[in-house]
Amino acid sequence: MFGGKMTSVGKKLIRRRVVDLSSEDTRFARCLSTLDLIALGVGSTLGAGVYVLAGEVAKEMAGPSIVLCFLVAALSSVLAGLCYAEFGARVPKTGSAYLYSYVTVGEIWAFTTGWNLILSYVIGTASVARAWSAAFDNIIGNHISTFFMNKTTLHLPGVLAERPDFFALILIGLLTALLAFGVSESALVNKIFTAVNLVVLGFVIIAGFVKGDIKNWQLSEEDYINHSYLDPLDDISKKAFGSGGFVPFGLEGILTGAATCFYAFVGFDCIATTGEEARNPQRSIPIGIIVSLLICFIAYFGVSAALTLMVPYFLLNKESPLPEAFKAVGWEPARYAVAVGSLCALSTSLLGSMFPMPRVIYAMAEDGLLFKFLSSINNRTKTPLSATITSGLLAAVMAFLLDLKDLVDLMSIGTLLAYSLVAVCVLILRYQSRQLNSPKAMEMLELNGNEEERVIMNPAVTAASAQQKETLSLATLFNPPEDTPTMLSGCIVYVCVSVIATLITVICVVLTLKVTALKDASVGWIVALVLLLMALLIPIIIVWRQPQSNARLNFKVPFLPLLPIFSIFVNILLMVQLSAGTWVRFAIWMAVGFMIYFGYGIRNSVEGKNAEEPCATVEKPLHHPGLDLGPRAAAV
Repeated sequence: MFGGKMTSVGKKLIRRRVVDLSSEDTRFARCLSTLDLIALGVGSTLGAGVYVLAGEVAKEMAGPSIVLCFLVAALSSVLAGLCYAEFGARVPKTGSAYLYSYVTVGEIWAFTTGWNLILSYVIGTASVARAWSAAFDNIIGNHISTFFMNKTTLHLPGVLAERPDFFALILIGLLTALLAFGVSESALVNKIFTAVNLVVLGFVIIAGFVKGDIKNWQLSEEDYINHSYLDPLDDISKKAFGSGGFVPFGLEGILTGAATCFYAFVGFDCIATTGEEARNPQRSIPIGIIVSLLICFIAYFGVSAALTLMVPYFLLNKESPLPEAFKAVGWEPARYAVAVGSLCALSTSLLGSMFPMPRVIYAMAEDGLLFKFLSSINNRTKTPLSATITSGLLAAVMAFLLDLKDLVDLMSIGTLLAYSLVAVCVLILRYQSRQLNSPKAMEMLELNGNEEERVIMNPAVTAASAQQKETLSLATLFNPPEDTPTMLSGCIVYVCVSVIATLITVICVVLTLKVTALKDASVGWIVALVLLLMALLIPIIIVWRQPQSNARLNFKVPFLPLLPIFSIFVNILLMVQLSAGTWVRFAIWMAVGFMIYFGYGIRNSVEGKNAEEPCATVEKPLHHPGLDLGPRAAAV
């Protein structure tokens, strides 16, 4: 009896959402163009980091080779971006990584992803609001902080901030009202701020190349002595200077800098939450993600190149690199342009954090995993009003009271976990036999498709072949008999991807915790790493040999299965780098989430209720009892 109950709970945890793509009806207003999505992605990604991060990384980690750091970081972000783009073309619904996980790997993973995305967006909103407040205060001569310093004190180290931030509270309140008012109005404001930010960055890049000197990329020890008046160099000075030239801190400096720069590209995933508000989501979402990442890379690359050309890297100011760089070349008034640009960047970044948050909450509430009142949509504005106000209040209280420095790393866990799961989902779905259809796709197929594609897309045709006896053998693992995916090949991929994800996690832990032993050529750990890599190669080859779905999509991730696997590796490696304290906070947040899920969500899940209805067999795809654990995936 206990075993039966555990099996029942287990099935509930891995039940997958069936997405009906035959209907394009939505409770949202479809009003966002491709340009709106690009502006949303650029605004969200290209935050104030571009004005500060370049100076910090160039001075301490990479020197002029910071341009290579941004190139490596952009490539690893594009891997995640491509996976999001395929899902945007495949499942054009609200929910981003939460929904993608739900249709592929099951309810418990979907809840984990959604719950962490909420945390990431809330902390992101609160921290950016505080940064906006601090930047504005700095421009007007610190009058706000001076006024409140003596009037109000809350300080509780590690928990409460030194003073409550009233300005951040008001700012989040205003943006919550704007988002509640309507999507098109929010998109217009975002476009204006993003345009101003890009104009300022264009000015910085051009000015940097005009006033820059290529000699700053070829510095020698003699130049450092002349600038710092130290002869001979002591150990501290040598560490600050490195070896000079274009790559003063070596390959290690480039990789360390790239890991930091990776977070500068976080934010494009907010485009994936607009599936029901874009006019043509299956085309706009892939284009929006790829183009916004490209624009952000050009901006980061240009600003970091201009900065290191204007000023020797060891003289950069970490706190305000651009104003000080312009001062060094005799263009001090340019600091006002930089100040305006940084405020616009913070504004779009704040909107980019706040925009997707209510949409993820709405998607989870609509599915019954969070409280139902959060799924209400205002009839006039067509926005998720309850979710917008609730998330705005939560972020406002956090920005008002809390010291967020220790919480910012939690954003990274949520984002990287979402990136990893989306890559896993793309890998699994491409090899599945069961594909949902939309009328548009079928209509195109009738006009243009060949006989083979009709067989793939039409469940009536595939049902007969699915009933044939499939047996697992060594031959079917490495040399499958069919050219199109079957239930068995789908299950093989599902298991192999689980093994791949587990092995990658173990490899990343070994690489992080035993890096000193590996550097010292410890035979035991090197052998262990080689064995793990060989074990990883086997399931990768098995997945590569399985037949892929030929269903037509507006965008597909190239180089399967290698590209998503590499994306998973990069994301997990970055997650493992985070501190133990961050993981403890993550465990506490997840404990709160699981209390909500097991207390409310598991019993009120819409998917669970649909499965219990007698008519479910009519509405849902054919059910194969022998393959309960196989993915019942949804795709166009």
